[in-house]
Amino acid sequence: MQYRTLSNGQTAFDVSTLCLGTMNFGTTTAPDVARAILDRFVDAGGTFIDTANNYSLGNGGTGRDSEDLLGAWMADRGIRDSLRIATKLGAAQQDPTKPISSTPPTNFEGLSAEVIRRQAPESARHLGIEHIDVLYGHVDDRDVALAETVAAFGELQREGLIGIAGISNVATWRVVEAREEARRQGIAPYGVVQQQYSYLHPAPMVGRNNFVTPGLLDYAASTGTDDRPPLTVTVYSPLHQGAIARLGKPLWGGVDHPTSRMRRALLHEVASDLGVTPNQVALAWLLGAEVPVIPVVGVSSVAQLDEALGAADLVLDAEVRARLDAEPVDA
Repeated sequence: MQYRTLSNGQTAFDVSTLCLGTMNFGTTTAPDVARAILDRFVDAGGTFIDTANNYSLGNGGTGRDSEDLLGAWMADRGIRDSLRIATKLGAAQQDPTKPISSTPPTNFEGLSAEVIRRQAPESARHLGIEHIDVLYGHVDDRDVALAETVAAFGELQREGLIGIAGISNVATWRVVEAREEARRQGIAPYGVVQQQYSYLHPAPMVGRNNFVTPGLLDYAASTGTDDRPPLTVTVYSPLHQGAIARLGKPLWGGVDHPTSRMRRALLHEVASDLGVTPNQVALAWLLGAEVPVIPVVGVSSVAQLDEALGAADLVLDAEVRARLDAEPVDA
């Protein structure tokens, strides 16, 4: 396992370069299986674990099932101090009688100061911890002034409840403005941004703000100076929910277009030549990029986790990377 440093210019700590996503833990991933996955992850040197306060609402859970399972598991193993825990708020149900949706009306709680102050301590309670290492705003909220949202995260940092604040599903310009607002307020800025990203890219579309963009990567690469504190990019769905490995599985979310299908086929060719799996190549491509990111890997079995762990130390040489990054030509 490899490690890198997360920092917002004031708080810093090391995390494993693979982050374990726990979205379905305690619901569609049964508790005993989830615990076995967690055990295997930490035994392999993994330290970074990701959850949220709304993950199971769509599959019969309470929303906090993964937080609860993770908290009970940490207590049983007694290893809280060796882990870095990230959770998210802002995308739970505003109206508990209505479902949440990724399209308007979303029914998200949003990122008002009231929501942040109320939900952050609840996440800590469900996780059974006194300090949340990384707390993300789950979805950007343009209905609340950035100054209010940023100040609320800053208050939690000053109180010691959270270490590094972050944001997810957000346009790059909003990340920059939020960090500038933090500078004006004299508080630590967002140190992490989590977006969707994989070897397969979506077609460009105004308003599609949940994907990593070249502009975001360029901005992240420019950080780490006295005037511009560090910003790390973490990415969800790095294996496109199984569609990278399974050629017959439909692509989704704007990624279903000819270029993606050609890139997926190329990925399989490269994996075969290297004697590894397409998933391992896809993860290694992210980890070893010019601007490396931290993949949040969601798995439902120990075998799937072991496959992902095999990418942690897989280095793609310059020739392989050039082959993967070449612009596809439709013969």
